[in-house]
Amino acid sequence: MSIQTRELYQSANGDRWSLAHDPVVTCVFIRHEPNLASGGKISDIDIGAFLSRSGQGPEKQELLRLIGTLV
Repeated sequence: MSIQTRELYQSANGDRWSLAHDPVVTCVFIRHEPNLASGGKISDIDIGAFLSRSGQGPEKQELLRLIGTLV
């Protein structure tokens, strides 16, 4: 099975953040895909670590909005 993703935010410079689910290891995480000018190396970030980072960027706000729709 492949990793399933739902895009949270795409910045004007092409960076993308997605909520991702790996059904094989049953985990949910944030996948960051930077633009090619930034190196383009995909990184996976634990949701707790992502939320505990400083700042209130639009990608974090969108994740919080999505979580808020669950309650």
